[in-house]
Amino acid sequence: MALSVSNLASSLSSLSFSSQVSQGPNTLSFSWTNSLFSLPAKSARRASLSVTATVAAPAEVAEDDTMELKKYVKSRLPGGFAAQKIIGTGRRKCAIARVVLQEGTGKVIINYRDAKEYLQGNPLWLQYVKVPLVTLGYENSYDVFVKAHGGGLSGQAQAITLGVARALLKVSADHRSPLKKEGLLTRDARVVERKKVGLKKARKAPQFSKR
Repeated sequence: MALSVSNLASSLSSLSFSSQVSQGPNTLSFSWTNSLFSLPAKSARRASLSVTATVAAPAEVAEDDTMELKKYVKSRLPGGFAAQKIIGTGRRKCAIARVVLQEGTGKVIINYRDAKEYLQGNPLWLQYVKVPLVTLGYENSYDVFVKAHGGGLSGQAQAITLGVARALLKVSADHRSPLKKEGLLTRDARVVERKKVGLKKARKAPQFSKR
């Protein structure tokens, strides 16, 4: 059915909008009602729409958690990382990780953040971090504090593995045999091969055709 411009204008003029903030935190709700375009009485009806939106928690909350973890790490590591005795450095690709072990309950903190949050909950990367401790049965005996930079999360996780293994050698020289047997003391030297001139990647060549 074709509607005239006047009917459209009158319908829009009947539009009403209201908003309210619900009692729940960080929640907004909006609603509007209006009569649909001027139609015969039998087919006229009213339409309503309600929208509820949840507002994300402010960034200040995450910053507060980071500040609390920083205070916790500083209280556990007086003098900083360099002043600790049980420390190891691990490397993988472009990633470097400095690892400090302290007697504790198995907590892992990376760059002043919980390991599960920092490694995005990836089970493989979390497993990398704990492999040396699990190998020696120390998964609930030491807290792990890490400063990592460079590379990606995968490279950093594998660098932490080597750092933890090297730190465990300072706990006892007897740990060398089981760690070496599992290959945890070997630095993985594999890196991305450089791109070559005239090729698309390190070895991939452009398509060749004789005709």
